[in-house]
Amino acid sequence: MAAELGHYVEENRDAQLELLQHLVLAESPSLVPTAQQDVLTMLRAELKALDLEVEDIPGEQTGGHLLGRTKPKSGDGAQLLIGHCDTVWPLGTLDHMPMEIKDGRMTGPGVYDMKAGLTQIIFALRALRDIGIEPALQPIVFINSDEEIGSRESKVHVRSLAQEVDRALVLEPSLGTAGKLKTARKGVGRFTLTLKGRAAHAGLDPDAGASAILELSFLIQKLFALNDPERGITVNVGTIDGGLRPNIVAPQSTATVDVRVLHQEDVAAIEEAIRSLQPSTPGVEVEVVGRIGRPPLEHNDRNRSLWQLACDCGGALGIELEEGTAGGGSDGNYTSLYTATLDGLGAVGDGAHAEHEYIEIEQTLQRTALLALLLASPR
Repeated sequence: MAAELGHYVEENRDAQLELLQHLVLAESPSLVPTAQQDVLTMLRAELKALDLEVEDIPGEQTGGHLLGRTKPKSGDGAQLLIGHCDTVWPLGTLDHMPMEIKDGRMTGPGVYDMKAGLTQIIFALRALRDIGIEPALQPIVFINSDEEIGSRESKVHVRSLAQEVDRALVLEPSLGTAGKLKTARKGVGRFTLTLKGRAAHAGLDPDAGASAILELSFLIQKLFALNDPERGITVNVGTIDGGLRPNIVAPQSTATVDVRVLHQEDVAAIEEAIRSLQPSTPGVEVEVVGRIGRPPLEHNDRNRSLWQLACDCGGALGIELEEGTAGGGSDGNYTSLYTATLDGLGAVGDGAHAEHEYIEIEQTLQRTALLALLLASPR
């Protein structure tokens, strides 16, 4: 079966690359909901051509999402395939970052993260259909348009679907040029500190003021002190703002803080440490809002079993797989709470969110065959 799937994918390489080119040329930034429609229209047609029942899930502030289901067979169980069609690139990026195929690579905005993964879903399912191989579990496909902005609207659907299935296969790009699968991801949180002080003339009456900026400088040092590399905890003050004019003692200041944690058991402690920050400057108050929104994707028994299954499938295809831990989050962080999850099954390449974004074509085609074999493998 492995050889047959590998042969099918290679025979249909041009068709897969053609679909991927169309998806890349349909620019779809997260923050422009209307821009999602072209790519969603193409994907909807592809899923329907595979005889999936496709539901359009409208978005309130997003471009909406697609949910495709094959007809279940009695006692089958189910497996979830997840991808996103939104990208971080603004409209017009193709003008200076064109879609090109050269020297075994394809470049372009979103090709690696993660439109190649979307084509893998389509062609893995197509391979099984055309060869006549039944998936071991009922495939359910969910494609959202807001993953790059935290899956704000779609995560409720991701969480719900994860509770229906026996495993989740996440088609985010692989990790690094070695193409490592992502068997762990850090949880991700964001916090905002708002400080209120008291304005005064900086020259005439500075002692009458209470500087929110001065206090923020103290709190920033406390925040950075929470970093713990051994535990995989990172705390980064990414932006700050404040003050009115140079000759006014600053009556307000703000900071936004990015927090990453590797272990769920550390979430409550780091949240409490940030929320309990207290000012030391008289006359300054601080308000802290935020939380760890995406939980960590951790090594656990069910996730390790799915990783081992992938290694077995890779071996059958002649692919030696490696694993790694990603500092960024994905929808796999949510699914891992409820079901066996394997992330990073998408393209092999580099340059996510960077102008050199590309995929290695041959290695990515191999990952399509790997996905098809995983779909056909019993749990």
